[in-house]
Amino acid sequence: MLDQVFIHCPYCGEAIEILVDGSADSQHYIEDCQVCCRPINISVSFDEDGDPLVSVASENEG
Repeated sequence: MLDQVFIHCPYCGEAIEILVDGSADSQHYIEDCQVCCRPINISVSFDEDGDPLVSVASENEG
């Protein structure tokens, strides 16, 4: 199951949509911004209800 989540790019500030795999446990990966193409460090965990908790950081922060 994929969850649609909107995040803000830590570089350009644009809101972008990512898809999060709800069948996996916590995840850490890099995805390029759809607007400025810079690499975003994305961390995903899930709350007690199974809703995704997403945090993002720039390449230098992560």
